[in-house]
Amino acid sequence: MSGSVDKSGQAVNRRPRITLCADDYGLAPGVSAAIRHLIALGRLQATGCMTGSPHWPQAAQSLKPLDGMADIGLHITLTDQSPIGPMPKLAPDGKLPSLGKLLKLSLTGKLDRDEISAEINRQVDSFQAAFGRLPDFLDGHHHVHQLPGIGEAVIETWKTRLGGHVWVRSCLEPSLGILTRRISPLRALVIANLGRVFRRRLEQAAIPHNRSFRGVYDFSGKVPFDQLFRRFTADPGPDCLMMVHPGLVDEALCAVDSLTGQREVEYRFLASDSCVLGLAERGIALSPLFPKPL
Repeated sequence: MSGSVDKSGQAVNRRPRITLCADDYGLAPGVSAAIRHLIALGRLQATGCMTGSPHWPQAAQSLKPLDGMADIGLHITLTDQSPIGPMPKLAPDGKLPSLGKLLKLSLTGKLDRDEISAEINRQVDSFQAAFGRLPDFLDGHHHVHQLPGIGEAVIETWKTRLGGHVWVRSCLEPSLGILTRRISPLRALVIANLGRVFRRRLEQAAIPHNRSFRGVYDFSGKVPFDQLFRRFTADPGPDCLMMVHPGLVDEALCAVDSLTGQREVEYRFLASDSCVLGLAERGIALSPLFPKPL
């Protein structure tokens, strides 16, 4: 008999499961529409929202009818876009820096933690104002939430405003798993290792987090996404999270982000029967990272 039996005689489901989390909700109308469709289909179990986007208030209203069908979180944004409030040190001209510049500032200890903390709290406020409640989780655009000078502010925000059942994304993945999958290994190893200290801090603070992270690739389209998806979802361990970036391309997206066409590739696959059939034939279930009690 598959699974095990608890003391009440009920079978415990041991079916492997994975959580699919769509980044960038609210970035542009086409991205938001695609994510909502996938949530309604049951293909996504979480999405992170960019609450500094001018499209966020309307996107939030459109997402409310789907609340409860997926975890709705805050996708902390500190690169490329505009901050909600003044950031004279990080964004003196009103635009947040590139990832490369932010990474350099972070690793050399030149970020102003108070300024970072204030902007994160503004983004939480924007989430709450438009969606009517606090987020289910925190993660970061370009994984910035785990960087030195930012990770500390993220954990402080969790402690002061979001404790309890709110979870935080960890980008740490064992090197062996990354090398075995052979999908953008250098990029994936860099992201994972930048998150090593942050994972320890999550554990020390007893903050709920995923134990496995997947989905890092170069967005080039050189390898068909269905093949990448199969490798990313192979042998998921406990609390396994995969990020995805589905979307429909529109003028608003082209104006603010360089990742465009591959979003439609991901969207078409995730919406297809091939997606769920491929998971089913391997006995893998899509499931929330931390299912809420009934």
